[in-house]
Amino acid sequence: MTDKPRVATTSLCGCFGCHMSLLDIDERILELVQLVRFDRTPLTDIKTIGECDLGLIEGGVANAENVEVLRDFRRHCKVLVAVGACAVNGGIPAMRNQFTLKECLEESYVGGVGVHNPGIPNDPEIPLLLNQVHPIHEVVKVDYFLPGCPPSADTLWTFLTELLAGQPIAFPYTQIHYD
Repeated sequence: MTDKPRVATTSLCGCFGCHMSLLDIDERILELVQLVRFDRTPLTDIKTIGECDLGLIEGGVANAENVEVLRDFRRHCKVLVAVGACAVNGGIPAMRNQFTLKECLEESYVGGVGVHNPGIPNDPEIPLLLNQVHPIHEVVKVDYFLPGCPPSADTLWTFLTELLAGQPIAFPYTQIHYD
């Protein structure tokens, strides 16, 4: 008997909505567990990544830690999937790209409404922000793009089950239109 494919997931700069959609597959999660073995993922609370067959990445790339995590996933995953608008095109976090990083930091920490203790944080524990938020394909090679904000549970289920079965991935129209 062959070992189940290993799947890892992570969230970079985003809202965690894509992981919520994964949880929204509801009782089908039990079927998924029969098909795969989860590695690093918030579902398992495993903090390091092993050698995996499939990596699901949500969120854009906004700081140095995001870059490190993403490159680590690319090194350890045979197939890498950009899940959701933030991973695919930067999403809502990339709205800050129209401003300089300095402008964003000053508005947030120095002169913005409600700032009581002005000063830009400068703690070595805080990952350094990049000048812009990037979709993940601008940092590493991506094998599949799964759009949506977030993609629905049914869309994730269709994608995962067809990919794992080695079938062509074909979404019904209802899963890929966005009104």
